[in-house]
Amino acid sequence: MKVLTGMLGFVGTLMFVMAAFQPSQAQITTEQAQEGKVLPRNGWRVIETTMAIEDLLDSLKKAIREEDMLLVSMASASRGAKANGFEIPGNYVIGVFRNDFARRMLAANVQSGIEAPIRFYLTESRNGSTTLSWKTPSFVFQPYRDTAAEDLSSLSEELDVIFQRIADRATGNT
Repeated sequence: MKVLTGMLGFVGTLMFVMAAFQPSQAQITTEQAQEGKVLPRNGWRVIETTMAIEDLLDSLKKAIREEDMLLVSMASASRGAKANGFEIPGNYVIGVFRNDFARRMLAANVQSGIEAPIRFYLTESRNGSTTLSWKTPSFVFQPYRDTAAEDLSSLSEELDVIFQRIADRATGNT
């Protein structure tokens, strides 16, 4: 009986270890990462396009302006890599916000200020297409809601709508 119990314990442990190392829906393989693949995750929106990355970037900038928001930050690992003699698939992180939203956010919960600006993420695939993704503002601000004024919830919901409209305009999903 001890042998059987020991064997079942070993098999159970082995199955647990194997399951722990199997990629889940939210995990990404190295091949997918090299392809610029962004998988849907809890709280994220992901839109795959056939647009070239620079075209989507231009379209996103225009959509941000059309929704009366501001592009407040932009970073690109691919541009940095290129400046250092390396080629990697294109990517941009675009921070978007507006001062009236910032004031409301800070009045509701000062700690939530670290989350602004809310970011869009553009990732280029090897085939030249680009994915636009972002964490929804309601997901980003969720950790602060238990200690925040009620306005943080309504602010998050307003921003969810605005960010979806920006993405739809930028990708032609209007």
